[in-house]
Amino acid sequence: MSTNGDRSRVPNGPVLSRLCVLLAGLALLGGGCMPDGLLVMPVSAKRQLVEETLVTDGAFVGDKIAVIDVEGLILNANKPEFFGEGEHSVARLLEQLDMARRDRNVRAVILRINSPGGSVTASELMYDEIVAFRQRTGRPVVAVMMDVAASGGYYIACACDKIVAQRSTVTGSIGVIMQLFDFSGTLQKIGVDAPAITSAPHKDAGSPFKKLDPEQRAIFQSIVDQMFESFLDVVERGRPNLTRERIVELADGRVYSAPQALEAGLIDEIAGIRQTIADLKKTLGLNRVNLVAYRRPLGYRPNYYAHTGAPSVRTGGQVNLINVDIASRWLPPTPRFLYLWAPGG
Repeated sequence: MSTNGDRSRVPNGPVLSRLCVLLAGLALLGGGCMPDGLLVMPVSAKRQLVEETLVTDGAFVGDKIAVIDVEGLILNANKPEFFGEGEHSVARLLEQLDMARRDRNVRAVILRINSPGGSVTASELMYDEIVAFRQRTGRPVVAVMMDVAASGGYYIACACDKIVAQRSTVTGSIGVIMQLFDFSGTLQKIGVDAPAITSAPHKDAGSPFKKLDPEQRAIFQSIVDQMFESFLDVVERGRPNLTRERIVELADGRVYSAPQALEAGLIDEIAGIRQTIADLKKTLGLNRVNLVAYRRPLGYRPNYYAHTGAPSVRTGGQVNLINVDIASRWLPPTPRFLYLWAPGG
């Protein structure tokens, strides 16, 4: 049973609260983190995208230009991240395009691309969704390339009405790569064998535990060649000023600087996003517009150069201090067909 003397040694509610705040403050200071203030506010648990105005030309402006980002590795899956599960590249793009399509005040879309490319399928899906948006709405979509818009990034840009690049942009890398690994020599040296029991001779083609024989190489090469032809078709449709023969000459896998790409006819203009907005307003006959973007709740963006990262504490998403898929790390590398610029990768 407690006594008065026992209760006197237990901090009451207010004292305990102040003690917790003091300890939290000391922890922040000890970690070298000095906050500007402490904000306590209710937040929405909803994860649907919300519209955010980046720039406005004044009050009572109805017309909008939407900025949609395609950044990082393009995958038909959630992007792997250490501090949380990333978003699905294709799903997020479609979600943003749908928001822009449903809003009659959105007069045009700026597709801001900063990507070295990614999987063949994801690139195709994104391309198809952009083309479908243009066909359904009749609204212009302008690709604005940032640091890198190569391979799959360039593939997606070809779905747009116009391609604009920064002067320092790297683009091109038109082609397909399938990266294989061969660990058979190493396994032999350490006395390890990895036999596979298969239903047919090519079932384990591309396995990292055996050498690729000429017949299997020819099989994979035929698939790469078909995908390459599909890439050429996309460039030919998107760049009608270029002949098929000229595109083949340019599509040797190399990347181009923006001036080189402009001279080759792979892009339409070298300009910044500010000039692109001004050109769009002139083309559409608009004097004033709101520049908008779509974000997850709590994803603050101060202007159109900033972007919202993957779900985190800041964006109201889930964060795991250690988010490592151990099982997938133990599996052998899976061969993938990629529209990707990854020198040395």
